[in-house]
Amino acid sequence: MQLSDVEELMQKAVESTRHSFNTIRTGRANSSLLDRVMVEYYGTPTPLKSLANISTPDSSTLMIQPYDKSTLSLIEKAISLSDVGLTPNNDGQVVRLNIPPLTEERRKEFVKQAAKLAEDGRVSVRSNRRQGIEDTRKKEKNGDITEDESRNLQDEIQKLTDKYIKKIDDLLADKEKDITKV
Repeated sequence: MQLSDVEELMQKAVESTRHSFNTIRTGRANSSLLDRVMVEYYGTPTPLKSLANISTPDSSTLMIQPYDKSTLSLIEKAISLSDVGLTPNNDGQVVRLNIPPLTEERRKEFVKQAAKLAEDGRVSVRSNRRQGIEDTRKKEKNGDITEDESRNLQDEIQKLTDKYIKKIDDLLADKEKDITKV
């Protein structure tokens, strides 16, 4: 495993964490809230965004306009069963989701959820560090690289780890600010 491979894996961990943060509700409507919603369409779980156009007509409403009107009830059911925590309103043409303002207690829950997702991201980065260091030690043991090269590579891997963990911490700080902003 090369240093660039380790960095690429760490970058993917940061991107995954960023994507996970997008699914946490803030005080305003955001179509990425529905990224994890899967609709049972002809017996196959299908992402909601593949079946409908999702828009935000205002800051507190999500509007879901299915490409096929026959899927309205399926979409409504999938949203009701999901962990989004919003009640869909079906008017026969579109499904509307009203995003209520967050209570202080709910905001604290979302901050905890964001912290857990950030910790998952950090664990992933550290796991990539461990893998990179193990591979470096194996190369040293096999005689492919010298002891000094091994130490230098391990130091570089640690610097990358610190850099990407800081990125996750910065993402978390931004998300917390976003959630707690009234």
